[in-house]
Amino acid sequence: MHAPFSRPPETRTQMNDVVDFLLLSDLHISHRNPSEAGLLTDTSATLDEVVAMILAMDVQPAFIVFAGDLANHGEVQAYRHLARLLAPITLPKVYAIGNHDTRSAFRSVFRAGDGDPHAPCIHEEIVGGAHIIVLDSSIPGRIGGALEAGQIAFLVEALSRHPNLPKLVVCHHPPHLDGTEASWHSLDPRSTQMLAEAIRDRNVLAILSGHVHFDSVIHWHGVPVVIGTGLHNAVDVTFRSGLRVVDGAGFTLCRIRPSGLTASFVPLSRSREQLVIHDIERLNSIDRQAASS
Repeated sequence: MHAPFSRPPETRTQMNDVVDFLLLSDLHISHRNPSEAGLLTDTSATLDEVVAMILAMDVQPAFIVFAGDLANHGEVQAYRHLARLLAPITLPKVYAIGNHDTRSAFRSVFRAGDGDPHAPCIHEEIVGGAHIIVLDSSIPGRIGGALEAGQIAFLVEALSRHPNLPKLVVCHHPPHLDGTEASWHSLDPRSTQMLAEAIRDRNVLAILSGHVHFDSVIHWHGVPVVIGTGLHNAVDVTFRSGLRVVDGAGFTLCRIRPSGLTASFVPLSRSREQLVIHDIERLNSIDRQAASS
């Protein structure tokens, strides 16, 4: 699937060259065997497969964005295992965390010395001619996501810097859509509204997300939200009687152009066999209970 996007002429980047990058999400890596870790697939083997595919690309991307849920249970050993699996790739890597991650454990391996180990993992980097701003939508113990006011302030300040560079905002949970989604499926409505106000009329090329385990593009307040299936499993969007999880995985090849962005979804060869069906109301109940505790 190939999804083109353009931005209004007044906000277009001044870049003259195209820049390719990859979006990977929902790796759910564990140092344990899949059954012990509660995984439905062998995520380490899948990441090995993807690493081999990346190394075999005839034109290497400029960088890789990881949009959260790096580990399945947020254990230090899992992040160490992830670092070993990714070691063959020498490309710049930009990491966001998700609801399956643990801030302190992630920092101990990937951002040692990065301030308060329990604070939100937010940062900005300039890589490959792009200004990448990473937010942390994880809420300890919750499935759904949120952004506190301090993160929005950080985002607003970051967006004011490097005005001539295209900006990519990375946030594991995608925005909440018009009250039609369950709370665990996205950012909460308040965070979504604050995010919309923060990016309005700014040079934001795209928001890069994960969490939902299916390929999706959302045209949201004039900015594309690009979401990849990820490397653990896939959700069957044609099934509406529950959350039907199937054998599926993939990543996204993105290209920054002077006129905007393209996102091409790269599915891995998988059976699409059913792995489990989750009851939607049960997921709603789990998230409500976590919110009230």
